[in-house]
Amino acid sequence: MKSRRAFHGRQILRVGMWMATAASLMGMRSTQADEAAPAPVAIGSDMDVALEYTLTVDGAVMDSTEGKAPLRYIQGRKQVIAGLERQLQGLHVGDSKELTVTPEEGYGAADPAAVVEVPNTQLPLDAQPTVGMVLRGLNPDGQSFRATVKEVKDQSVILDLNHPLAGKTLAFNVKVLDIKPAPPSDHDTVQAGAQSVP
Repeated sequence: MKSRRAFHGRQILRVGMWMATAASLMGMRSTQADEAAPAPVAIGSDMDVALEYTLTVDGAVMDSTEGKAPLRYIQGRKQVIAGLERQLQGLHVGDSKELTVTPEEGYGAADPAAVVEVPNTQLPLDAQPTVGMVLRGLNPDGQSFRATVKEVKDQSVILDLNHPLAGKTLAFNVKVLDIKPAPPSDHDTVQAGAQSVP
């Protein structure tokens, strides 16, 4: 009788040891799998990022990648406006987010001193200015500029040299499509959106 009990006891002990060993092995496999799984890549400095976006200002859509190629830029290279770049930091592929960029981190406040009156004689000979027309040219220092015609007079025009989105709060709806390391030699400047927005 004792031998049978001892036999059954040994069986129970062996089963218990087998179950403990199996559980231990499963735990090891789970730990190894967790360690092997790479962390998702996030937007960070010197990462080449592709994203879709729609820009809305004062309730009107100003620009969108819908139906076009996505925007590609390199994080940390000042290829998009500061407020957008800061809020994209840390996002992952597949993330969608609504971002609000204030004028301070966008195109700054509108400067009244940048609204100037220019004689018609200083305009291009073939220019027929109308309100809302955008003119491009070079200043005395040889730097390019763009100006929007605000008013047309008999002998002159009023030009606004502010960026068209100066003083505006920018509402972006973005979706991250791709993130990868950027080539060290890739320093191309990227601007996207209406008026080269981001």
